[in-house]
Amino acid sequence: MGSLIANQGQTTTPPAQDGKVTNDGFWPDVDLSILRAATRLSGNVTAERLYSATVDAVLTVNDQLRTYRAAQIGQGWEKAEDIGETVAGASALVHRYLRAVYSSVQADMAERYRDWDSTRAGDYRGQGESDVADDFRRNAHWAVSDILGRPRNTVELL
Repeated sequence: MGSLIANQGQTTTPPAQDGKVTNDGFWPDVDLSILRAATRLSGNVTAERLYSATVDAVLTVNDQLRTYRAAQIGQGWEKAEDIGETVAGASALVHRYLRAVYSSVQADMAERYRDWDSTRAGDYRGQGESDVADDFRRNAHWAVSDILGRPRNTVELL
């Protein structure tokens, strides 16, 4: 037998637009609609969850690039978009920064939106999603390394 649960007139419909995460002025703001389209996130990811994951990703990437940012500002640069070569309408630096943020968001989503299937097949899919999350974290790390001019390193212990 079912039951009725009243929600006191509140709705859970996400807003029509995802909005954006405003950044620190040096690094670009992150448009959540573009992020959603670029990463092919499904409608299962609510606007609120996407916003929260993006804020965390921006804070994490900004922390990793804090010294770089300070050095660039010390050299007279005000915004990342003004530094370096321009590709596809934006600086390579901005593209790499957004890749780091997007990949961090994708890793978070891969970890958070797993199936709740407790069968052997569900365990197998869960391991695959962990592998995907690791791949996204690697991509974020590589994007930060590219910004900092550091080599990409992949080390596997045997």
